[in-house]
Amino acid sequence: MTVLPSAAEGSAALPPVTRAEYCVVACAEAWRGDGEVLASPMGLIPSFGARLAKRTFAPDLLLTDGEAILVGLDGTVEGWLPYRRHLAMVTGGRRHVMMGASQIDRYGNQNISCIGSWERPSRQLLGVRGAPANTLNNPVSYWIPRHSPRVFVDRVDLVCGVGYDRAAGLGPQGARYHRLPRVVSNLGVFDFETPDRRMRLVSVHPGVDVAEVVAATGFDLVIGAQVPLTREPAADELRLIREVVDPQGLREREVPA
Repeated sequence: MTVLPSAAEGSAALPPVTRAEYCVVACAEAWRGDGEVLASPMGLIPSFGARLAKRTFAPDLLLTDGEAILVGLDGTVEGWLPYRRHLAMVTGGRRHVMMGASQIDRYGNQNISCIGSWERPSRQLLGVRGAPANTLNNPVSYWIPRHSPRVFVDRVDLVCGVGYDRAAGLGPQGARYHRLPRVVSNLGVFDFETPDRRMRLVSVHPGVDVAEVVAATGFDLVIGAQVPLTREPAADELRLIREVVDPQGLREREVPA
């Protein structure tokens, strides 16, 4: 497979970009074009991505403190989000969640509950939580900081988040708000924009080869003849990441250089 260089590759004007910063930008892109929706990022890099998106190309995004308050980029209170209003947004497609996944398969079915059989699991995880309602009622993207065949599996042990194959069985009415825009890992970016809704490799992060992604995935990905590099952050985005969004550099702990 041919890997295409990014548009800004080799530009002396930009400071060196770390793998974690590519991941922040890739997560931010999940919210592009969403308009005024509630962004619900779970985890450090998705949170940094949501804040970067709001600072740049998605100013209409709503951010919360994770409880009942709408907050600005600096954490100042912008409004109150009553529980009934939150539920209305959740069940009407007006929220875009970025969750994690202990397992995910080629159609986007996600597991965060247990490893092994339900009756006798070898490892207990978080539990199903709100994953079924999230995936059926509003867009859900995924962030996976450690891409491996143990996470990207041929078949998940328990379906928590609903993938495209299962959502199709619900019919147009049952799956009217089901959408999985993007999967971001420490190796690359993926989506399901294929005729049969199988996972597709959209881009690889600089320093990652397509063969490395294939070896770390437990199923066959849809891969084009040419795979581009993940978009490089612009100079102003890089400054925002380093000076405003994450001045403490916590992103580097989640995805080490």
